[in-house]
Amino acid sequence: MKVALISDLHSNREALDAVLADIDARAIDAIYCLGDVVGYGPEPEYCVDLVRRRCKLTLLGNHDEALFRDASDFNPHARGAIDFTRERMQPAWYSGGERKARWRYLKELPLTHSEGRFLFVHGSPRDPVREYVLSTDGFLNPDKLRAVFDSFEGIAVAGHTHHPGLHDENLRFHGLNGAEELTMELPPQRKFFVNVGSVGQPRDSDNRACYAVLEDGSVTWVRVSYNFQLTAEKIIRTGVLSEVLARRLAMGK
Repeated sequence: MKVALISDLHSNREALDAVLADIDARAIDAIYCLGDVVGYGPEPEYCVDLVRRRCKLTLLGNHDEALFRDASDFNPHARGAIDFTRERMQPAWYSGGERKARWRYLKELPLTHSEGRFLFVHGSPRDPVREYVLSTDGFLNPDKLRAVFDSFEGIAVAGHTHHPGLHDENLRFHGLNGAEELTMELPPQRKFFVNVGSVGQPRDSDNRACYAVLEDGSVTWVRVSYNFQLTAEKIIRTGVLSEVLARRLAMGK
């Protein structure tokens, strides 16, 4: 198995194109998307269409889900982006077939996927869509993290926090610390919680897009530079999306 894992694309065309170009240069068997194809960014249709074509598996993220339910628990910037995305994408009875197909695709995304010793989710095994497993949980909330580890066997793989790295069974988080490419071993009979990071809105103080390559015994994170200035300009030009969503791309936060 050699699978590229992408997550939290957030309607960022430039980041997604750059990551897929990097994936195409490697011997990858398949691409899995762990959710949040939409939200925050300016080009949801493009990203949904590309994921539909390229990804063997796509899971439901909380921003994808928010298109079809209440987003009142989102912060104002995120909620405004959901309203923007819903207005662009929700079909009416007279809409064309492609718009309806996109909407149906997002609505029918699965919550989890199991494959060998790997469990794929967007958030956590306890709540596949919405629970955050934070890099700081090992020392700030160890009871929570231990309960998360008790809820799965093998290796759980997620996104959602936009912070790449892994927790080991000792609840210690191992991050990338600015590395362009980093491989960590996944020995048999050991449990890990792996976070693949974010393609479209990194938050670990590194503005490069991030994805992971999963093999039977290891995971490799890859950082990819992209034209975040262009994405930021597109966000501003919508006249609807918050300027905060544009500024944060340069900071990686």
